[in-house]
Amino acid sequence: MDQHKLYRTIKLLSEAKFRTEEQLLGYVLENIIVNEDIAINGGRIWKLDAANGTYRLLRQYGEMEAIEKNFRIRVHDYPMFLQLDKRGTIVDTETNRYLRKKGIVHYSATGVGEKIAWKSYRLYQYVLAINANFLKHDMLYALNIIGSALTSSLSRRRSETKAEALERDLDKAREIQRSILPAHELKFGMYDLYGISISERIVGGDFFDYLQASDDKDRLGVVIGDAASKGLSAAAQALYVSGALRMGVEFQTKMSSLIGRLNRMVGKTFTPEHFISMVYAEFTDSENGLVSYVNAGHSNPILLRAATTETETLSATGQIIGPFPQEKYRTEFTIMQRGDILLMYTDGISEATNDNREMYGEQRLIQKLQENQHRSPREICQLIIEEVQIHDRVTDYSDDKTLVVIKRSR
Repeated sequence: MDQHKLYRTIKLLSEAKFRTEEQLLGYVLENIIVNEDIAINGGRIWKLDAANGTYRLLRQYGEMEAIEKNFRIRVHDYPMFLQLDKRGTIVDTETNRYLRKKGIVHYSATGVGEKIAWKSYRLYQYVLAINANFLKHDMLYALNIIGSALTSSLSRRRSETKAEALERDLDKAREIQRSILPAHELKFGMYDLYGISISERIVGGDFFDYLQASDDKDRLGVVIGDAASKGLSAAAQALYVSGALRMGVEFQTKMSSLIGRLNRMVGKTFTPEHFISMVYAEFTDSENGLVSYVNAGHSNPILLRAATTETETLSATGQIIGPFPQEKYRTEFTIMQRGDILLMYTDGISEATNDNREMYGEQRLIQKLQENQHRSPREICQLIIEEVQIHDRVTDYSDDKTLVVIKRSR
C-alpha cells in the first residue's frame, strides 16, 4: 500500500467543510470503510472525557449491530489506551460483554487528535476503532497513516478558527530557508545533479540538499523532504531536519541508523501532526554505480534505465519521520549505469491539479523523463517544472514543488 497516496487521500477527505470535528471524523470514517483499497468491515469513533476517565461513542458505521447512543467505556478497562501514545495503533480482543454481543471480537484502535493529560498518562482526544477480517502489518501501517493524517487535519482546522496566523519577519524567514537550499547544480564524480524548490507561500516545507562529510569526498548524500505543515512552522521543520542531517553525515554512521536517530529527534521536538516524509540517497564516486537509499514514506523516486527507457521506483523502506519513534528504517540498494536518471520529487509535482481536477501524475513525469533522457539534469528539471506550473490551476490544493534530477553521465 502506497503510504504517501493513502495519506493524501485521507487529507483530501478531511478538507471537506464541516461545522464540527465530530462531523468531519464521521465523514472520513464512512469513506474509509467503503474504500476498496482498505479492507475494513466496520468502525467507530470514540471521544475522551478526561473528567471521568471514559471514552464516549460518537459515531459508528459498517457491518455490525448498532451500539446505544453515547455508550461509554472506562479507560481503566482498556489498558491498551495507555499505549497509544507510543504506538499509534493497537490490536486487541474485545472484553466488554455488551460490545461482544454486538459482534466485536477483535479490533484495532488508532489515536487521533491532540494528546490530553490524564493522571500520569497522555491520551488521544479521539480513538478510531475498526473491525477487519485480517489485521496484517500493511493494515497497521495504513491505520497509523490515517491517524496521522486526521490528526494533522484537526490541528489545521483549529489553527484556522483562530485569528489569522501572524507571519512576522517573512523576509528573514525566506532568507533562512534559502540558506538551507544548496546551489541548484552540482557535479559529483560520474554524476550531474540539478535541483529546484518552489514554495507555494513565501516560505514552505519542501527542501532538498546535497550532503558531504568534510573528510570524505568520495560519498555524496542527496535528500529531498516534505513537511506536513505549512508556512513558517513547515519552514522551521525543514531547517531543523536539514541541519540535523548536515551534522549527522559528519559521522561514519550507517544510513538506517542515521535516519532512525533523526526520526526520534523529530518525534521529541515536534508534535505528531508535524511529521516529514523524506528520501535520503547516497552516491559513491566508483565505477559500480552503487546507490543506497532510505525512503521514509515519501513519493517514490523514479529511476529511468537508459538502455531500455523502462522505469523503476524506489519504494518506501520505513514510515514517515516523527510520529513513530520505534520505527526501524531499512536501507535498500540499486545500481545506476551510464545514462540512467534518478528523479526525486515531492507530491506538489505529481499532484498539481488542472481545471478538470486531473493531477499531473506519475505517468506524465515518466513520459517527460523518457522524452528528454538525452538532455542534462538542468534541462530536464526546468522542462518538468515549467509544464507542472502550467498544469497547476487549482489554487485551493496547490502545494510546494521540489524536484531533483540526478544523471550518471560518465
